[in-house]
Amino acid sequence: MMKKKRHGQMSESIPVGIILAIVGGYLDAYTYNARGHVFANAQTGNMVLLGQNLSQGQWMEGIQYLIPILAFAAGIYIVEKIKERFQKNTQIHWRQIIVLIEIILLLVVGVLPQSLNLLANVSVSFLCAMQVESFRKVKGNVYATTMCTGNLRSATELFCAYRQTKNPELKKRSLQYYGIILVFILGAILGVVMTRIFHDRAVLFCCIFLAAGFLVMFIKEDIEGEEAA
Repeated sequence: MMKKKRHGQMSESIPVGIILAIVGGYLDAYTYNARGHVFANAQTGNMVLLGQNLSQGQWMEGIQYLIPILAFAAGIYIVEKIKERFQKNTQIHWRQIIVLIEIILLLVVGVLPQSLNLLANVSVSFLCAMQVESFRKVKGNVYATTMCTGNLRSATELFCAYRQTKNPELKKRSLQYYGIILVFILGAILGVVMTRIFHDRAVLFCCIFLAAGFLVMFIKEDIEGEEAA
């Protein structure tokens, strides 16, 4: 067997993973600090609050938590349709289309007034669903860029396996997960700082990161594979 390099798409590369993790942390900090103390990236909290309001007979209050849940589900569905339609497109990768949609949505969110916080948070929930559905791996490791619970579990699980086996590959993968978590936290710190300065408009800075990710994905990454001699 001999090694042969082939060209792969950069959407599963470490640079793209870092960019998206920064955006994920930034958006969570932004919606919490600028849009009514809401974490729009993940929906577990919204489901709990939906159940709490319904149990108390507060139907209208419950609906405001149902809407972002449905938006998140819609984001997943739209991604699958885009993937189905553009997966074989050779001019632009279907994941780049997702990033372009994210940029457009964030440009809209950045100009929405406080009176439309619900729409802003729903839009962020929608685009976070698109991002987490589209970008699932970094260097073969399954991960998420808009939430960290699964990443923390995987990182710690791999670290425990490394302690038992002393396999350096397990250590490397564990550190990659912890690295993504650290970048997410740094993104959240940046989001807090920028929101304090620019308030509602702070979300527009995410467009810069996403534009960088969009451009990076035009680069072809060399991937080593095995070929029969």
